[in-house]
Amino acid sequence: MKKIIGIILIVLTIGVFIMNYEKETEVAVISTNYGDMVVEFYPDVAPMHVESFVALANEQYFDGTTFHRVIPDFVIQGGDPNSKLENRSLHGTGGRAGKFFGIGDENDSSTWLIPQEFNSIPHEKGILSMARTNDPNSASSQFFVCHGDPSFLDNNYTVFGKVIQGLEVIDSIVNVEKDMNDNPLEKIEMTVKMAKRSEVIKD
Repeated sequence: MKKIIGIILIVLTIGVFIMNYEKETEVAVISTNYGDMVVEFYPDVAPMHVESFVALANEQYFDGTTFHRVIPDFVIQGGDPNSKLENRSLHGTGGRAGKFFGIGDENDSSTWLIPQEFNSIPHEKGILSMARTNDPNSASSQFFVCHGDPSFLDNNYTVFGKVIQGLEVIDSIVNVEKDMNDNPLEKIEMTVKMAKRSEVIKD
């Protein structure tokens, strides 16, 4: 009987530890004039992408950038430092990784890119995934949040997180007026801050 009680206590202790750990894990808060999106990360399947995003957020790299490409039932895309510029033709052409991952010149941070970490997590509403060029190993700072369920992106783009609070913000952003390149006519700027999960998610 004592042995059973001991096992139960161990299981309960582990459960409490896991609950507390989840509360203290870091999340990102993407703030816009349409509200905040809280994002959790998937470091188990995309450790380099998570590390890069967090590093950039901590250096305030995203602050003042915009969601420069918004398409209903598809995605809202942002994170390009060039989106701070008035020349809209440059929006969507810039960005770099948050650290050196073996691609680019280690001594020139503007060339840093992230190798692909494709995984089996499906692209669906709220999923945080990484933009890239035709080269699978070309992710930088540009990311997108799914508005619809674009399953054709599955296993072709790296999923590294998900919006767990603020899905309605995606709905608001994706329906704004935009130009022929799907760039909002009025800039939708963001700030991205890291925070403890327990500080922003109230049980």
